[in-house]
Amino acid sequence: MRGKKWADLSTRQQRLVVAGAVVESVLKAVALADLARRPATQVRGPKPLWALALTLFNSLGAAPIIYWLYGRKTT
Repeated sequence: MRGKKWADLSTRQQRLVVAGAVVESVLKAVALADLARRPATQVRGPKPLWALALTLFNSLGAAPIIYWLYGRKTT
C-alpha cells in the first residue's frame, strides 16, 4: 500500500504537514546554532555526533528536544 500523494490530502492536512516541517526546521536550526556557539566542555558527548544527530534524524522534534534536555550541561 502506498501513501497518499500531496494532492490527495485535504487543505487542512497539507497545512499541518507544512507547519510540522517548519517547527522541525526551527527546532533544528536553534539547536544547531546553540551547539555551534557552545564550548565542547558544556556539551555531553562529542559535538560532531550531536550535529550529525540533529541534522540527519527526521524526528518530529525529538532530536533537538533531547539535545536541549540532555545534551547541554548546565552550570
